[in-house]
Amino acid sequence: MRIIKKLIILLLFVILIIGILIGCILGIPGYNMYKDALEKEPIDEKVASIEKKKNYSEFTDLPEMYVNAVIATEDHRFYEHKGIDFISVARAIYRDIRAKDFVEGGSTISQQLAKNIYFTQERTGKRKIAETLMASKLDNTLSKEKIFELYVNTSYFGDGYYTVKEACKGYFKKELREMTDYECIMLAGIPNAPSVYAPTKNLKLTKKRAEHVIRKMVENEYLTQEEADSILKEAKNYAIH
Repeated sequence: MRIIKKLIILLLFVILIIGILIGCILGIPGYNMYKDALEKEPIDEKVASIEKKKNYSEFTDLPEMYVNAVIATEDHRFYEHKGIDFISVARAIYRDIRAKDFVEGGSTISQQLAKNIYFTQERTGKRKIAETLMASKLDNTLSKEKIFELYVNTSYFGDGYYTVKEACKGYFKKELREMTDYECIMLAGIPNAPSVYAPTKNLKLTKKRAEHVIRKMVENEYLTQEEADSILKEAKNYAIH
């Protein structure tokens, strides 16, 4: 048992050292990317431009089931961290090192928002540093509700839908508040891979993704197992009209 504990401590120490080294190498260019993005368009200006989008939705427009489904799946410590979830980052670094590639980002909703509105989707260390710095800045500037609101108004849902309202109208022919619990859960799962999980592409895969979201909601105590089972009953005969 002592040997296992020593190995775990050694592994964590190695991960920390590697993380520090990577930070030193990528830190300056990542910081410069972050500063350049802010200088081109400060956060208040960026937010104002997004709020002018057609089909923009406010946080109060969103069903509670949808909000809970997104948080449970994408960032279950959303209300606890300040833009960066260090537990997820440590896990991601470990998996990236094992794979010798950027296979997992450990991204919070704040980081995903930073990527959506300021940076490209390229998977580079420099961009990851810039994204992390921007996520921290966003969390220190905006409320959690505003960050979530901006996130669902800048995420891609497939089929040319770039806001949650557009996706709801396009896929379900409904307003946000008219969605069933199952539709909320389906919609929450799509941005992870819109080309795969959009219900118009492969409804079977969409439902599989929804099952994963439901499991995460039970795991993170947003649903009881009984509630989950009830929602899954709706899934069996669900069809897009």
